[in-house]
Amino acid sequence: MAEETIRRIRNLPHLGQRIIKTSIAVFLCLVIYHMRGYRSGSMPVESAITAIVCMQPVVSTAGEFALNRFKATTIGAFWGILFVVCMDFLPAAVSGTLIVYVFMSLGVLLSLYSAVLLHRPDMSSLCAITFLCIAISYPNIEDPIRDALLRVVDIMIGTAVAVCVNIFRLPRDHRRERVFFLYQRDLIPSSSATLTPALQFQLNNLYRDGARICIQSEHAPAFFAMQFHSVNLALPLIVMDGAAIFDTNENRYLWAEYILPLDYERLSRALNDAGEPYFIYTLHRDRICIFHRGEMQDEEKLVYERMRRSPYRIYLEGEVYDPKEIVSVKLIFRKAKRDEISALLEPVLAESQMRMVIRPQEGAEDLLAVYLYNDLATLAHARERIMEYLGKDEPGLIPQIITLEGGCRDERDTRELLRRVEKSYEPVRLPILSDRPE
Repeated sequence: MAEETIRRIRNLPHLGQRIIKTSIAVFLCLVIYHMRGYRSGSMPVESAITAIVCMQPVVSTAGEFALNRFKATTIGAFWGILFVVCMDFLPAAVSGTLIVYVFMSLGVLLSLYSAVLLHRPDMSSLCAITFLCIAISYPNIEDPIRDALLRVVDIMIGTAVAVCVNIFRLPRDHRRERVFFLYQRDLIPSSSATLTPALQFQLNNLYRDGARICIQSEHAPAFFAMQFHSVNLALPLIVMDGAAIFDTNENRYLWAEYILPLDYERLSRALNDAGEPYFIYTLHRDRICIFHRGEMQDEEKLVYERMRRSPYRIYLEGEVYDPKEIVSVKLIFRKAKRDEISALLEPVLAESQMRMVIRPQEGAEDLLAVYLYNDLATLAHARERIMEYLGKDEPGLIPQIITLEGGCRDERDTRELLRRVEKSYEPVRLPILSDRPE
């Protein structure tokens, strides 16, 4: 029971900076309210609510952020004061509560639409909140104009406090000499999943801040095009279990480790003699071209029909363009045939410079996939090539692998992984911690 309780506690969501900063901003709003001499039973709801709304997880351009929030406050305040003035001069028309609510709803509409007219829909919520903070107290106010202006001041205070708290950061070091290597399986639980907008924002922010992050994957670049389409990948990718390095910015392969033609000849002869069908992955003109040999079995058809729909893969018929362009050979078979396939491939591997990777075939529980590569096509070798590639311009870079035990299960795991990258790349610099080991 105790172990189960501890496990559940460990799985609780991480207490993020936005939560902490928001609570600090609300506290400061309350303190400022007290310092302004207010002692009545009413609390400074306007400034506190504004601080909550304005708080963001990260602020890259604090000046623009503050300016937009003050614009929103001004727009909402304009419609709020206009509402109060109209209500004060037209008492006969607003004698009924329902009519007041109609005018309030109209004011919300105008506040929201004003933000849209200015092409800033991100300001719309604060415009409406500012309007309501002013209008909601009507008609229980003695001096409508004065009260409206005071509420504007409260909202401005809440906005200013949120911006100041948001841009404040403890002194930090930027370890720009670090090159972080992450596994794709630690970021996304499966090849069919995608990064949520929040995770895309978090990863993009690391890239914008200068963090060198290289993602390494067992898959071809086609999966990155689907899963990371909104991420501005700053470094080349290590793909196909380390067999190649792909640059998404230039849309080309920087390096690949090919299967030797003689080794492929031995492998294809053994597979053809055994009647085993297989796929051939070639790298031709910066594109992965996939050829098939043998009669396609039912299990292969299931995978083939699903994969060929992707616009990022090229399946071709006929002969391979050039045997020197073969990067990998893949077999798909049922789990019951694992020993048989292993016995077939072992003599070939013993005579060649190839290695074998066996893993479950995604989307088919009863199937396994075997990938055969050049024995130099490994993640470790590809990481060395990345470090050489980057070290030409910046010597002295240090590689660091950050991984999750057991891989990614859900979004919380990915958040934890990226938080570890942030902590290692941008540690807080405090004298009391300066002598502590990492």
